[in-house]
Amino acid sequence: MALGQEWLLKVVKNLLPEDGLKVEKLSQLKMVKLESLKKSNHFKTTLKERKTHTDFFSIFAAKNTINPKTKNLIISFVMKKKIGNAVKRNKIRRKLKAIVQKLLKIKGAINKNYTYIVFGKTRSFSEKHEKLLEVMTKSFKKIDNK
Repeated sequence: MALGQEWLLKVVKNLLPEDGLKVEKLSQLKMVKLESLKKSNHFKTTLKERKTHTDFFSIFAAKNTINPKTKNLIISFVMKKKIGNAVKRNKIRRKLKAIVQKLLKIKGAINKNYTYIVFGKTRSFSEKHEKLLEVMTKSFKKIDNK
């Protein structure tokens, strides 16, 4: 087992032992593709429904009406130009995407029947990966329970 996979199992076991979420065998995982929203009206409908805000990002979610039969996760990562230069915005986007990819390996952590928009904030640039993973796990769980 690779070092990254061992670390993920350790973090998941520490974060959510009581929630009943099961980690699939990492060797048998299939990579779920991330699709992004393309049309303006898809963004508008998603922004009207469920939402949750943290110090590091905001997540908006709506039932997947765009393509309900897809096996991919429809999620877009958005950064405001106020955040900083392109390098900083892209680093935040990559960080958040990596966390979502890790959460997809946890069975039940992200509901694929929803369309998501994640707005990154400046504080996520300097925050540690483990903290962002913990906060994002709680945020997706909160959205799913609404």
